[in-house]
Amino acid sequence: MTLTKAYAAQSATSGLAPHNIERRALRDDDVAIEIDYCGVCHTDIHFAENDWGMSIYPVVPGHEIIGHVTAVGKSVTQYKEGDIVGVGCMIDSCRTCSACHEGVEQFCQEGMVSTYNGQDRHDQHITFGGYSETIVVSERFVLNIPNQLDPATAAPILCAGITTYSPLKHYNIQPGHKVGIIGMGGLGHMGVKFAKAMGAEVTIFTRSASKVAEAKKQGADHVIISSDQEQMSSATETFDFLLDTIPVQHDLNPYINCLKYDGVHIIVGLLEPIEPALQASVLVMKRRILTGSLIGGIAETQEVLDFCAEHNINCDVEMLNIQDINTAYQRMKKGDVKYRFVIDMASLKDS
Repeated sequence: MTLTKAYAAQSATSGLAPHNIERRALRDDDVAIEIDYCGVCHTDIHFAENDWGMSIYPVVPGHEIIGHVTAVGKSVTQYKEGDIVGVGCMIDSCRTCSACHEGVEQFCQEGMVSTYNGQDRHDQHITFGGYSETIVVSERFVLNIPNQLDPATAAPILCAGITTYSPLKHYNIQPGHKVGIIGMGGLGHMGVKFAKAMGAEVTIFTRSASKVAEAKKQGADHVIISSDQEQMSSATETFDFLLDTIPVQHDLNPYINCLKYDGVHIIVGLLEPIEPALQASVLVMKRRILTGSLIGGIAETQEVLDFCAEHNINCDVEMLNIQDINTAYQRMKKGDVKYRFVIDMASLKDS
């Protein structure tokens, strides 16, 4: 075991503060990583504050991890000391079920092991995430960071990136498709970039007219103010796909009416009950599909990193010292970040 500095929440109301954790000794297939950068996801807040009622304290958040390899187990073949690597939202799975064999480990039939607040399959210890100096992960769940990517801005690709890339790839977005991105936060702005790179005609739905210029700057071809009834009415039955990144309860009915027949509405941001209720007629009368998507498998996460390198796609980030994480959480709750915080983990050495 190695003692490691970290930041942790001790309760739903404690906020985050310095905390020492232990990292395991290397197993044969393990990669030891010194963490250079860690993105801040809204899920981190949910677990720190026990919004979903499943947090196991202390919670050390962080699942958008970029670092460099410091040691490898004796059976590791893909990585060596000094390599720049990433760790995303999961660090293990059963590896034997059909989902794991098909490369969608996030749907592991025994449950994926989350990077934090999960339970290690071998020693049953609770996992700790990237708000820490180091992490030890099985080689199979470590990702190569292409040289073309800036490591700091690449960090959110490991969650915000794969969460939006995976459903667009799954539904085979291509030139000629009309894609609407609902919401323009950390997920939404990445969805715009991916859909554009795939050749689609992209529209951002936003509630605020003040965001029109920014939406165009992100690459959107069109912008619809979702609070404007006339604009929403004019969009009726015009889209092939809608990627819904809003993380709080919202009315899906007006958006689904914007889909053509056989159109697909993909939820990636909402994990709570749909409220207000969905009118089944908006699906039935046009054979529309309401579906969801969860991150992506390890192979697909490597694919999105390579896709970003090929298409010069990075996340728009604001760099942060770990000492300011509680302030960052409050700003995120207000939507006051464009579009993702990334922690410079060198600041942790000063804690």
